[in-house]
Amino acid sequence: MLHDRNHSPTLICFLTIVMFTGSRRDANGNGRKRMKQYAEKIFKPLPLLPFGRGILLRFFMLPNFLLTKAYGLENLAGTESARIYAFNHNNSLEVLMVPVLIIYHLGGRMISFVIDWMYGKVPVLGSLMDMTDPVYVYHKRSPLRWIESKRLSGTADNTVERCTEKLRAGQSIGIFPEGTRNRNPENLLKGKPGIGHIALKTGVAVVPVGIDFECRRKKGRIPVLGRTIVRIGKPLDFRRQSEHYLALAAGERKNNNSCELNRMAAHVTHEIMLSLAELSGKRYCETFAEKRTRIPEPTIKPKEQICRL
Repeated sequence: MLHDRNHSPTLICFLTIVMFTGSRRDANGNGRKRMKQYAEKIFKPLPLLPFGRGILLRFFMLPNFLLTKAYGLENLAGTESARIYAFNHNNSLEVLMVPVLIIYHLGGRMISFVIDWMYGKVPVLGSLMDMTDPVYVYHKRSPLRWIESKRLSGTADNTVERCTEKLRAGQSIGIFPEGTRNRNPENLLKGKPGIGHIALKTGVAVVPVGIDFECRRKKGRIPVLGRTIVRIGKPLDFRRQSEHYLALAAGERKNNNSCELNRMAAHVTHEIMLSLAELSGKRYCETFAEKRTRIPEPTIKPKEQICRL
């Protein structure tokens, strides 16, 4: 294991310091056990990544090794096929830490995240984002003129289709269905129905990932950076609903089924948000009965159709 070619000198030095500290604190033999646990955690095989990217992923995992506790990792098993990973959204740093954690425990299997386009134009950060082949959304304006000049037009209304194409091609995607950062320590925001349409168009499983913080539980607030708790739920299966959705979609022009399609997407979104509420420790107060009266006809507004960071 220690001769894995993806190991970098930085990580080996980090592990050596941690091991030495742990062994000095414990004279009863638990130090060696702790050393083995750290080695298994840090030097986890990354068979799907080349040498350079393996080093880079391990480097970005360092904050997670120190700050993050993950539960339900067994629910990532059997992920050879494409999936939708759905996350609640609290602060800016988690959108870097938690995706890295999931990709790491998938053995380096990439996930294309739905993110605001301006992140891809920031030097260095944009290059890192492009490694995951993200789905950029372009509805939001950048306050920086030199970045705003690079914004594409005419793509905000096809985010659902672009995600659908990736999934059908075997590429997993990641979505934050709240659509924005939510610093409310108690409640989730209303989920955007785009994730429901994507799940129903493709029939792939949705893996809910709840992000929580010890600070939220103890002090009732969302920290900028703090000890993070990630809970990965069991995959949600919407294949039966997908078959009905696709049958309705095939006759949409003839029978004007858009209202029913929107209702089905809203229901799936509601189920996903309830799972995220349970996993994140927050409440989801939006009832499906309320959603039914709010679904627009005949189609979804473009801003509701996208699930953005």
